[in-house]
Amino acid sequence: MKIGSQYLGNNQCEFRVWAPQRQEVAVHLVSLQERLIPLSKEEQGYWSATVSDVQPGSLYFYQLDTTVDRPDPASSLQPKGVHDASQVVDHQGFVWQDQDWNGLPLEQYAIYELHVGTFTTEGTFTAIIDRLPDLLDLGINAIELMPVAAFPGSRNWGYDGVYLYGVQSSYGGPDGLKTLVNACHQAGIAVILDVVYNHFGPEGNYLWDYGPYFTGKYRTPWGDAVNYDDAYSDPVRNFFIENALYWLEEYHIDALRLDAVHAIYDFSAQPFLQQLGAAVEALDQKLGYTHYLIAESDLNDVRVLQSRETGGWGHHSQWCDDFHHALHSVLTGETSGYYQDFGQVSHLAKAYQEGYVYSGQYSVHRQRSHGNSSLSYPGECFVVCIQNHDQVGNRLAGDRLSTLVGFDRLKLAAAAVLLSPFIPMLFMGEEYGETAPFQYFISHGDPNLVAAVRKGRAEEFKSFGWQKEVPDPQSVEVFEESTLNWELGQQGNHKILRSLHKTLIALRKTHPALASLKKEHTKVIHPTDTSVIILHRHANTSHLYICLNFNSDPITFTPSIPSGVWIKILDSADPQWSGSGQTNPQELSAGKEITLSSWGFVLYTQS
Repeated sequence: MKIGSQYLGNNQCEFRVWAPQRQEVAVHLVSLQERLIPLSKEEQGYWSATVSDVQPGSLYFYQLDTTVDRPDPASSLQPKGVHDASQVVDHQGFVWQDQDWNGLPLEQYAIYELHVGTFTTEGTFTAIIDRLPDLLDLGINAIELMPVAAFPGSRNWGYDGVYLYGVQSSYGGPDGLKTLVNACHQAGIAVILDVVYNHFGPEGNYLWDYGPYFTGKYRTPWGDAVNYDDAYSDPVRNFFIENALYWLEEYHIDALRLDAVHAIYDFSAQPFLQQLGAAVEALDQKLGYTHYLIAESDLNDVRVLQSRETGGWGHHSQWCDDFHHALHSVLTGETSGYYQDFGQVSHLAKAYQEGYVYSGQYSVHRQRSHGNSSLSYPGECFVVCIQNHDQVGNRLAGDRLSTLVGFDRLKLAAAAVLLSPFIPMLFMGEEYGETAPFQYFISHGDPNLVAAVRKGRAEEFKSFGWQKEVPDPQSVEVFEESTLNWELGQQGNHKILRSLHKTLIALRKTHPALASLKKEHTKVIHPTDTSVIILHRHANTSHLYICLNFNSDPITFTPSIPSGVWIKILDSADPQWSGSGQTNPQELSAGKEITLSSWGFVLYTQS
């Protein structure tokens, strides 16, 4: 059931809100002509009315029991902030020009995650459009937007959203987002939107006044859990399912990244996440092409990916944290926090072969056994990266990999991700080695809340042993310091690193062996007592032999390469990539030696 304000045309607007424990509900129009229109009670605690003489742009509240005005929980726009009136939006008034767009196959995605506010100095949707040629030149065909749901102030990661249907006004509001999606589709770029269904932000959250959106049955890091399986949970589920369909239909979003599904507490026979998968599939049948659900899950549980018919949730893919942790710990040597479960090259080798590293064995960090096997699931079921907003921004100083390791390891990181048999994702600026931090920032209006956030951030870093002073998340300077420096991408090694990323992405698109993400089309070899991983990627008659050295010492060895003549197509030691200059043979056959430079890699192909 659709909720919120639905502009019907001809100055007619339907209003519907869920408030099961209220005796009276009215829509209070406060602009153009102030009016108070009572709503009629429907089944399951909904209230609704179709109102005449309501134009797009009209501002309104819902008045509850004649005593209190509150914004619409399903507001499309909060033009004056999270505490003020909601605005009627005519979603049919936007002229789309993406009629020929039918999406991209998930296995072809090359994802670029970005934060709207710091991707450009303007910090708007339309400013992103000016950078699309740069992303296209790089080879990107999917952008992932961090959450855009309305949040307090103008500086936020987006995970403090309180109006999940509302588009942040400082970013450009509904028309700004539609303009960006329209431009992306015309350029051949898919758009993934990060949505948060496990909690609401603490400031501007008036859902408590409407009904039992939350339950005390479970406790989360944010307080009471969203009510997915307690009394009154059906309309709560409807709120979120309609929200997902709203982004896909009204904004032409191609895929949703579901934030931290492990923090959705639901022990019902038909879990919400399973119901969501079914709703999106039904929309696909209606619209004629597939939209994707990509979960962030800390569970290492293939139920996320498993078909609904066999008891799973039926989602298309998930972020694979194990791959990140295995690669990061090998590159940096970090072993604190959750990195204590990683640090060996064998962990990374298993990630390449299976996806999950922890598939039921004991985890020191968790002090229990963790995970199940993902071996039977194809590569498109896993999104992998070496940097993302969490893994950078949740470090004490928001320091990027480029400030932690040298240039050779940055090159190796690019190859490790982009040549993997999974869906690769870059975090904005990673392609040229951005050095500006990506820090945690907020702009809350409640001083007590700001103090609580500052204290919480300091507590969060204790398990990692980081002792420096925590940057003030409320500071404008912290936000401004996190903005990308695009000019870096044209300078020195930054330019070379970007060129390498571009070359690797192009290889991924053009080399048949890299196009197949089937597990059986990748053989992972980890020679005993070495820091070398060899990926033999193949499809039909196309073969690619990828040798990666995760060690500061060069290594000379004789790879167990299949028979035939293999041609070198890329060597990180070449001067073109600012390498050491040591050369491997242009042609390689069984029995010949190669030398991998410090933190180096080489690619050989055979057709």
